[in-house]
Amino acid sequence: MPDHTITPGLSHSTHFRVEEQHSALHIGSGSVGVLSTPSMISFMEITARQLLDEHLPATHTTVGVHVNVAHKAACPLGVEVEARVAVSAVDQRRVHLSVEVWNEDQQLGAGDHERVIVDKARFLTKTQ
Repeated sequence: MPDHTITPGLSHSTHFRVEEQHSALHIGSGSVGVLSTPSMISFMEITARQLLDEHLPATHTTVGVHVNVAHKAACPLGVEVEARVAVSAVDQRRVHLSVEVWNEDQQLGAGDHERVIVDKARFLTKTQ
């Protein structure tokens, strides 16, 4: 396992603008032009990866292996949202995170996400 500085309590947030390509209509997960659940989860995963990559050697990254979230409120196109993640536990190569997405004043979604630390080259070799 690589040396890393990932510890419970680390947190990070990233802002995203909800655009047409993020809509349920565009993705096909729904029939209206609002933030899709897959896009909300993508915002959570991107933010989690950004946080964890800062604490890993360049030869390593993390891959998402589990997501359990509730999509609590709709969000129209054009709105800026904030994805927030925090490390809740580290178990060897497994990192557990709490994840949330907020618009200006409302929580849109929340849940848990798990990522596994991998050696990039070894991981890619195994996928061939």
